[in-house]
Amino acid sequence: MSAEAPVLTKAAAHPAAHSEPVVRVRRKPRRRRLGPGRPVPYGWAIGPLLLLALWSVGSAAGFIDARNLSAPWTVVSTAGDLIAEGRLQSNLATSAERAALGLLFGTAGGLALAVIAGLSRIGEGVIDGPVQIKRAIPSLALIPLLILWFGIGESMKVITIALGVFVPVYIHTHNGLRTIDGRYAELAETVGLSRTGFVRHVVLPGALPGFLLGMRFAVTAAWLSLVVVEQVNATSGIGYMMELARTYGQTDIIIVGLVVYGLLGLVSDALVRLVERKALSWRRTLAG
Repeated sequence: MSAEAPVLTKAAAHPAAHSEPVVRVRRKPRRRRLGPGRPVPYGWAIGPLLLLALWSVGSAAGFIDARNLSAPWTVVSTAGDLIAEGRLQSNLATSAERAALGLLFGTAGGLALAVIAGLSRIGEGVIDGPVQIKRAIPSLALIPLLILWFGIGESMKVITIALGVFVPVYIHTHNGLRTIDGRYAELAETVGLSRTGFVRHVVLPGALPGFLLGMRFAVTAAWLSLVVVEQVNATSGIGYMMELARTYGQTDIIIVGLVVYGLLGLVSDALVRLVERKALSWRRTLAG
């Protein structure tokens, strides 16, 4: 008997007692949804808004000392003053330029090395070992050496950011290449695809998920590296503005810089995720 088959009651067994039988339907038990559920509109904003609410309540109630952490309304007022003076826009433009250059060079280098190592055993033997060594050495630990080599100018800052970017791009893109199903290569050989066609139709689509995941780590690494290099003998940038504020004990300006860094990281990650959703719309995942 199926789960929804009608069941006749005793009254239905005696038509003389009732003119029509009474039918009861057994309903299927409702299945529990094991996935995370439907996407919540603007769900990404829940955490930051909750943090802002706690910060505001703590400042208003006096639980947070203004000398250690300025109130949100003080930070907003300070940000308005910096914008009116033009300091925030100028430093933000300098920081964005440094991050963009480092991200560009680091992404190009990581992608090129990953393709070479992923398509050639010799290339992997030559490239993968040094990259893994670099992976174990934080880019910020190389700053003293980079200063000796390139000085304290813009070159050192951009190279430091690029070194922090290229490792996650390489690691995830190389992993994406290595996890491509070998049957696709056999199929490409069977249909007579050239090397260029194989790279275009098999390698690049197969490595795209890994590359985009690496980009999410890369944009975060770019901003993290930028925070540090802008506090090493810099004369402009958000980090320089924060370091100068530390000298004079201006906590509100430091918080403004932190908020700007956080917003830059959040927006850049959201852009990469948007590209990921568009480029990988054919995949069905729990993210929906």
